Amino acid sequence: MAVMRAAIVTGASSGIGAAVALRLAARGTGVIVNCVHSVAAAEEVAAACRRAGGRARVVQGDVADDAACRQLVATAVAEYGRLDYLVNNAGVSAFVAHANLDGLDAVDFARIFAVNVTGPFQMIRAAMPALRQAGHGAIVNVASIAGTCAIGSSVAYAASKAALINMTTSLARALAPDVRINAVAPGFVDTPWHTRGLDPARLERVVATVLAGTPLKAVTAADDVAEPILWLLEFARHVTGETLHVDAGLHLRMGQFA
Repeated sequence: MAVMRAAIVTGASSGIGAAVALRLAARGTGVIVNCVHSVAAAEEVAAACRRAGGRARVVQGDVADDAACRQLVATAVAEYGRLDYLVNNAGVSAFVAHANLDGLDAVDFARIFAVNVTGPFQMIRAAMPALRQAGHGAIVNVASIAGTCAIGSSVAYAASKAALINMTTSLARALAPDVRINAVAPGFVDTPWHTRGLDPARLERVVATVLAGTPLKAVTAADDVAEPILWLLEFARHVTGETLHVDAGLHLRMGQFA
């Protein structure tokens, strides 16, 4: 059965992706909740979306695989009869200090760029016919201040997010006037991403540093990022090619956290 609006959110089993899916569902949007491994968690997100008033379906698939991207779009159109929004949230990293040049190899770079850069491109390419057909289609890429300030979990991750931001600008020209595309650049966000990547003692130090040094004296939560993503998708009809920092001002103090 068709819905008024439909969206794909990649990497939506937790964190920012889950928060975006829930906000969209609460507005009656049919959502494809994508994951790679965390199927049980994604099913919980989908159930929460349905309780919020929307429709939701979990589709497992790695955005680094072009066939999986095309299947995600095909499933959305088959399930909901349309596709209005795409949120490229799926991402990977390697937690390696920037000065540790031997801590990364070509395999690390290839995997990080495959998911963080090639994946969004493949999703956009697969989604374009349906987004054009829907009219007023919109895409949001979840980047990072790592891509604008050259900080973050590793050199490879920062470089991949810089590439994603650059691609957002390039595609804003290429996709206009049919489809808008923007990016958000979160800073430190309190999600399972950091819990998995940092040991508890280091995570505690990072949180304390963020609270002390961020201009707004706040740690960003997933929903703090989901809110402007929703705005860019649904309301910002004259905004395209932009990258919006959503980080409580963390990028203003970039040197302190390198």
